[in-house]
Amino acid sequence: MIAAHVPVQRAPDARLLVLDEHGVMSHHTRAEFLDFVRRGDAVVANDAATLPASLFGIHAPTGRAIEVRLAARRSLLPGDVRRFSAVDFRTPTEHRALPPPMQAGDSLRLGPLTASVTRVLAHPRFVDLRFENRAGDIWSGLARHGRPIQYAYVQAPLAIWDTWTRIASQPVAFEAPSAGFILDWASIRSIRDRGACFATVTHAAGISSTGDEALDALLPFDEPYHIPASTAALIEASKRNGGRVMAIGTTVVRALEHAANGDGTITAGFGIATQRIGPATRLRAVDAIVSGTHEKGTSHYELLRAFQDDVALRAMAREAEARGYRTHEFGDSVLLVKRARS
Repeated sequence: MIAAHVPVQRAPDARLLVLDEHGVMSHHTRAEFLDFVRRGDAVVANDAATLPASLFGIHAPTGRAIEVRLAARRSLLPGDVRRFSAVDFRTPTEHRALPPPMQAGDSLRLGPLTASVTRVLAHPRFVDLRFENRAGDIWSGLARHGRPIQYAYVQAPLAIWDTWTRIASQPVAFEAPSAGFILDWASIRSIRDRGACFATVTHAAGISSTGDEALDALLPFDEPYHIPASTAALIEASKRNGGRVMAIGTTVVRALEHAANGDGTITAGFGIATQRIGPATRLRAVDAIVSGTHEKGTSHYELLRAFQDDVALRAMAREAEARGYRTHEFGDSVLLVKRARS
């Protein structure tokens, strides 16, 4: 499929490919997403703002230039900002050189920030690091020196606001929760006018790719989230009245399914989504998902397999390819309803 290379969040020609509960496929404009929202549904989106999580600097032991991409964190609390997991990167993504070998104790000079590697994780390019600066200085250092994580298919440098959805609030995501680009304030009002409800969770959306096959196999990393009590209550009321839960993005699915009880009710509060969602997953909370168009083999595509079987997804991929659907965060969208049990 064609990579969307221009950072336009709500392109007027954006499209929506729909797979309903019977596996029937149809094509629409993305604005027509609202036509699939029913009275009583709960539409849930991720309100996380995106961090400037790409940091260029120097690997002090070797003096070599590096790019560190912050990729995971165990907390959403603003004061708990010293410890991250990170991927050592070079750009452009498909032409980068091998990074210098890292080991515990290595110092990294990242603009105004200083960090040390505390341990190497399950891959030589995946490390835990600790910033040595004070929390306030870390936030200002990220704001002044950091850049949004960017891939080579987007040619112009991204501004941080290119990655923020209309509902962006707390800056905790490492990449944009880009399914939320389908929303604006008018569409949220329309959701409510249709007798559905709109609610949010906050989920630290992780990176979608590392460019390394072995490292990509570890995705998605563990990701912290917060589900407000009001969101849990709206979901329970919707299900009790026969409505569906429509997740705007894979991050919402991860958070809600991790917090779901056996009856589909949601435990509110803070948590860390550690699970992988795929074809063997029995979805307990979420009935439909709006997402980007994802390529087979990615963790995002694997999550879609929990909603529809492989036959339907292969047909969807063929149709998207044939009709020139655009992939990645500024591309087109899909709406998958959980397949009805036969």
